[in-house]
Amino acid sequence: MWQRLSFTTQLFLPLGASLLAALIMGGVLLHTFSGGQLAEENEPGRRSTRVIAAALNNTLHTSDNPRQTLDAFVHSLDTSSDIQFRSAEAGPAPSAKDDLRKPHGVPQWFIDLLTIPDLDAASPVMIDGKRVGDLIFLPDMSADLFEKWIGFLALTSLIAVLMVLTGTIAFVLARSALRPLQHLGEGLTRIRRGDYITPIPVCGPPEIRQSCEEANALAATLAQLSEDNRDLLHRLVSLQDDERRDLARELHDELGPLLFSIRAGTIALIETSPPAGNLGNSAQQVLQSVEALQQTNRRILDRLRPLYIEELGLETSVQTLLVNFRKQAPHIGLTATIDPGLNAIDGPLARTVYRVIQEALTNVLRHARASNAHVQAAVTGETLVVEISDDGDGFPEGNAFGRGLTGMHERVRALSGSLSLLRADERTYVRCRLPAGASMSPA
Repeated sequence: MWQRLSFTTQLFLPLGASLLAALIMGGVLLHTFSGGQLAEENEPGRRSTRVIAAALNNTLHTSDNPRQTLDAFVHSLDTSSDIQFRSAEAGPAPSAKDDLRKPHGVPQWFIDLLTIPDLDAASPVMIDGKRVGDLIFLPDMSADLFEKWIGFLALTSLIAVLMVLTGTIAFVLARSALRPLQHLGEGLTRIRRGDYITPIPVCGPPEIRQSCEEANALAATLAQLSEDNRDLLHRLVSLQDDERRDLARELHDELGPLLFSIRAGTIALIETSPPAGNLGNSAQQVLQSVEALQQTNRRILDRLRPLYIEELGLETSVQTLLVNFRKQAPHIGLTATIDPGLNAIDGPLARTVYRVIQEALTNVLRHARASNAHVQAAVTGETLVVEISDDGDGFPEGNAFGRGLTGMHERVRALSGSLSLLRADERTYVRCRLPAGASMSPA
């Protein structure tokens, strides 16, 4: 739980706990030692009460009229004095706690927090051996309580000021350390996403600056590796295109004439010789097989190298691809939105777009069991966006890219683009984004 808290929270929670602990400790100490301190402060008054009581008793003992002398003494006492006389008929004398006067501005909870000692000092007053009253000491502790309240406020204010000052310093230091760490974390996130160009600001303490410099060096190394990898992919794709072109040329130049020759000979055989039993049927079967081989050869040539891209343009070639798909899969309702501006694209970018659409439609035909599909290709700004969607079963979990789309993904990466496969709203989407100016130099 503690590890999930932010660094600022982990920093200020102990500071707040320290402030609360200091206040509690101050209250405990005040409760523990306040009673003894008040008792020590009022001990001279208690001694004075006993001395005065002894002197009064001696005076009354030697006086001719002790009652008159006592009355004169009682009248001489100020009502605000800490020493008061209480006659025996008046009942028991109140304690200092009962007669405590609350100072102005001191809250009751603070007074309840203090330990008020029993400061009563009752000394009996005797006339002719009979107790006629008591001389009691009832101190006014309002000034002492106010003094302790002011001291408590001063202590609390000092602790609060120290904590605020400490917290401010800790916040400034933490912020100066956290901001470079945030920059470092954001930079590492950019590196993870493939952005090796934006540098991480080098700031903060030396340890963090060194980490930022190392992260920037790592980004530069990854950028170089990514560029080398892209160049390697360029060369691999170029070699694949060369191999496809050579294989297509051999199929076209070698196999094509042979199939045409066999077909022409079979037709001549059928036309010059009347059908005779099984021989005529065999000749028709040979002709059908040759025609099937020619169609298969044309499909293979189309997949190996659609030569008409350079001649007709990308948009026209894609439209031709869509027409052929509708012939192969009449049960699938195919709609398309193709930007006519695609004819301005040529070279590796045009071949990659064509291959992505071709491979995606092949997967729809073979695996999706879809009833409708949609193809969209357009140039938006400096980005060429291709999207093929269908309402089929979707792709198997954990197997997003098959062999065909994996090859297309490599082609797209070689052109600094992205290829993604996702499922949303019961439709499967193959989305490709390519820089409109992407090109690939031949190896």
